[in-house]
Amino acid sequence: MNDKQSVRQQVSEAEWQVRVDLAACYRAIALYGWDDLVFTHVSARVPGSENHFLINAYGLLFEEITASSLIKVNLQGEKVLASPYEINPAGFVIHSAIHEARHDAACVLHTHTRAGVAVSAQADGLLPISQVSLFGYATLAYHNYEGVALNDEEKPRLVADLGENNALILRNHGLLTTGPSIADAFLMMYVLETACQIQVMAQSSGRELIQVPEPIVRGITAQAEQVTKGLGGALVWPGLLRKLDRRDPSYRD
Repeated sequence: MNDKQSVRQQVSEAEWQVRVDLAACYRAIALYGWDDLVFTHVSARVPGSENHFLINAYGLLFEEITASSLIKVNLQGEKVLASPYEINPAGFVIHSAIHEARHDAACVLHTHTRAGVAVSAQADGLLPISQVSLFGYATLAYHNYEGVALNDEEKPRLVADLGENNALILRNHGLLTTGPSIADAFLMMYVLETACQIQVMAQSSGRELIQVPEPIVRGITAQAEQVTKGLGGALVWPGLLRKLDRRDPSYRD
């Protein structure tokens, strides 16, 4: 019996679908160049459970992640399903804190991209200088750097800083997004990462930057609903899966 058959027989159909989508998210992160070897992480809540979530096997490249290799853990970091792999301890602290506090956060996505870290190190953070920046700007918060995220005492501050927002800039560290689905968290990260890339490129010119007027910034949330026809990440997710399937469908294993 191979690993895929073994894991699939031990989980519900709903969990297996989340596993496939989460593995696809890891592969998409690798495809877009947002991975950092093995040092970032995405998690997804297990359907029907408030206390279990899935996260990557520490040591696997994102392009190697599969549905069956994902590790199911509880909020104490204990494996719920046997796995030969371990989890990233810093990843566990960040993700367990948010999953425990935000029951609406089905997925938590964290990156260390160059553009994201560059903007996280800027005193003014993300600037409303591009159309794409506005979509993240409307639900954005900040969390100050406290060292590598290994300390449980940081959890309440991280949760408090995130609040009800779906995007968080971790100062001097990177980007984090959440969503009611894996697709929504991925789309928010795509928006946030793109906005950071544009900002760094615009700043490299050394010329004065034009910021979007505040009244337009305040109205962007309603406009975002119109742009995605109310579907959010579900508008782009099926196409992204088709793209991954054409390249390498092994994430489904």
